[in-house]
Amino acid sequence: MTQSDLLAEGFEKNRTRLRAVAYRMLGSLAEADDAVQEAGLRLSRSEAGGGDNLDAWLTTVVARVCLNVLRSRSAGRAERLGVPDAVVTRAEGMNPEDEALLADSVGLALHVVLETLTPAERLALVLHDLFDLPFEEIAPMVGSSPATARQLASRARRRVRS
Repeated sequence: MTQSDLLAEGFEKNRTRLRAVAYRMLGSLAEADDAVQEAGLRLSRSEAGGGDNLDAWLTTVVARVCLNVLRSRSAGRAERLGVPDAVVTRAEGMNPEDEALLADSVGLALHVVLETLTPAERLALVLHDLFDLPFEEIAPMVGSSPATARQLASRARRRVRS
């Protein structure tokens, strides 16, 4: 198996997780797919082949692509996600379709709240709280120290709660 084949296999192994990270950052499946594809392209052009830790390298690339997308969105042009009406039924009487609709509305509401955060806050919160990455790994992605990354996530949590 060639180095190129090994990298492609490693990329495919990470694709689902990378797409989840990008989707939670960007709130758009199309943009998430674009970010993951960009990471794959950068990996194929990379001479280092992602270094010793391919998972971390790919996560960093996707995070930086997402940060660039978020930073390039202008305030007036940013997509706003609509939240569908919540399904109001008794808990014991909920059918699977109602549960799915409720889960979708909660997910969309989270994306609306995440839209209010700065790109760096959003990245720190998503990677730490949703994907359990340590602040030492998040810090280089946002161009800061681990303490600053921790502060970004803390600030984001306060804003989400309010």
